[in-house]
Amino acid sequence: MNKLPGFGLIERARALAPLIAREADEIERTRRLTVPVVSGLIENGLYRALLPQSLGGAEAPPEVFMQMQEEVAKADASTAWCLGQCSVCAMTAAYLDADIAGEIFNTAPGILAWGAIAHEVKAVPGGYQANARWDFASGSRQASWLGAHVRVVEADGTPRKKVDGSPEIRTILFPVASATMYDVWDVIGLKGTGTDSYSVENLFIPERYAPLRDDPAALRENGPLYKLTTSMVFSMGFAATSLGVARATLDAAIELSRSKRPQGQAVMRENNAVQGQIGRIEGNLRAARAYLYATAAEAWHDLTRTGNLSDEHRVALRLAATWTIHQSAAVVDAAYHMAGATAVFAANKFERRFRDMHAIAQQIQARDTHYEDVGKALLAGGPAMAAKPA
Repeated sequence: MNKLPGFGLIERARALAPLIAREADEIERTRRLTVPVVSGLIENGLYRALLPQSLGGAEAPPEVFMQMQEEVAKADASTAWCLGQCSVCAMTAAYLDADIAGEIFNTAPGILAWGAIAHEVKAVPGGYQANARWDFASGSRQASWLGAHVRVVEADGTPRKKVDGSPEIRTILFPVASATMYDVWDVIGLKGTGTDSYSVENLFIPERYAPLRDDPAALRENGPLYKLTTSMVFSMGFAATSLGVARATLDAAIELSRSKRPQGQAVMRENNAVQGQIGRIEGNLRAARAYLYATAAEAWHDLTRTGNLSDEHRVALRLAATWTIHQSAAVVDAAYHMAGATAVFAANKFERRFRDMHAIAQQIQARDTHYEDVGKALLAGGPAMAAKPA
């Protein structure tokens, strides 16, 4: 049977998992990925999962990317989060001239990170001038380049518009040495992601380092992967990360239940309530995973066949990703509760996964408003969400 492009990424991620697990305590303590982990990710090409093949990347389909994320997340959520963030950032290479993309991604370590969309840049001769601060730059402490998604204003302050009247959004790219970093990531979960802030002052960005964001007309690469917006791929990657965290937490609860004997009770594995609860939780986790992967596979199949992603698939992907994150959080909660007092000890890792999962569920990809968007589309007679006939 033919394997999907980039399939080796999954095997390499699985092989790295023991190293990542051993480093997880240090990652948590220092709030940074450790040198051995970053080196392992680089040497095994995991940061290049979504980089175009023309630049030596894997250009992996979503299914492979998601499975890679799952395997890493089972070992450590912070590592998976940074890997997913920076992997998706690399998709911007598809909008860059080859020499610029090579400078950024083929010069060690070749890692790009960016923060939330905010602020604006002023158009000046030959490029843009930036004065701003951005937040939520996961993976920025390992990056060699930073980026920012910004609105463009002309020299007179007039907002630049696209043909459809919407604001022109560009992704400005600059070496990390051009920015001032701020250590602000003091949080309850995903501690090791170093999701810090950064700023620039009177920084000139040449035109070639400021591609349009998610604009099909600006694409240099023709592969179907780059017909997906980075927001869509972020949602799939972070949903898969949540599945990995949930899988590891439930597996730990199952292993604990095989031997733990609560005070005054029989061993947990002989308790009918525990048996039933594990069965139901396992079913919920498998259902969430199957739903996410089936939705992604159907969208990918139609995209590779037609060259376009329909509005129906856009809505379906958003719904599946959001629901999967919430279901994963429910699995983690149930497994944590099942472990009893054992779960509160840091040495047992239940509490870390609990905190990491709830940090994931607080992020933009898990917003409840995504359900509202889906419901609005359905009520307006938009993309049908009913299952298609076989």
